[in-house]
Amino acid sequence: MLAPSVEQAVGAAHDFGIAARDRYPSYVEFLAERTGIRVPLNRRGILQVALNDKGIKGLKKTAPPTARWLDGKELRRLEPALSHAVGAMFNPDDGAVDNTVLLSALLKLVSANARVETVNDAVIEVEPRESSTTVRTRSGATHSAHHVVLAAGAWVGRISGVRLGSAVQPFRGQLVSYSTAPLGHVAYGPRGYVVPRGDSTIGGSTMEDVGFDASTTSEGVEKVRSAAEEICPSLSRSNATRAWAGLRPVTPDMLPILGPDPEHPSLIYACGHSRNGVLMAPLSGDIIADLVTGTPLSRDLGQFRPDRF
Repeated sequence: MLAPSVEQAVGAAHDFGIAARDRYPSYVEFLAERTGIRVPLNRRGILQVALNDKGIKGLKKTAPPTARWLDGKELRRLEPALSHAVGAMFNPDDGAVDNTVLLSALLKLVSANARVETVNDAVIEVEPRESSTTVRTRSGATHSAHHVVLAAGAWVGRISGVRLGSAVQPFRGQLVSYSTAPLGHVAYGPRGYVVPRGDSTIGGSTMEDVGFDASTTSEGVEKVRSAAEEICPSLSRSNATRAWAGLRPVTPDMLPILGPDPEHPSLIYACGHSRNGVLMAPLSGDIIADLVTGTPLSRDLGQFRPDRF
């Protein structure tokens, strides 16, 4: 999902999320021109569905200035499958991107670049020096560079020598996929969300502190299905084709860690994006490129500094 209006941060971090969302159209166009892969991008807006009067009050209390309230009649006209709801908060420009197609496009772009070498190995240690960093891998190989970017997701804290990586912890998120797509908009409910993707719908998600266990559970899957079908009841008549889980790289304040290690500037952190890794991906990439090349930064990274915990 691309949902900075719904999963709001504060201050410069909120501005970063909005800018990252708005970076997506040019980002996917850039990828399409160079790879021939058109990444599906949904910017129809996100609906926060109210199922009762209490829900209306809560949504109106927390709505950003950019949001607009839709009464039941307006909502039914926009999304007939939500006719049971009493209304919804509409957040324009938010939406979703197909992250699986996005990853395919990025892998194709990288593999075609003669200046990029991909090494199929696991990093186990980094050793920062005054003006460079050495990386050691499980196979015993070493690689040195003027800058090393730490983008190891939930596993960044497991790399020896990454002194600030322990702030990132894995949190499991279980999801389900339905074989129908009754909605055109991403929709949030009281306990979860649903995301249309082609001819299917994704329902999510749990947030579980279970370490590096990425397995699904019957309890977790049932919880996700219940939340999704509360939002869109017609999903209950569809087959849940599969369930899976992933590990979010979560920080204590749910904000990413972006920037150089203050003691070792050759070591740059790009991790801990919590629930918003896909949203922030293109703008995080821009920022890291600027840090590596010494280009003046266009964004305030104060809320994301690596040593804040």
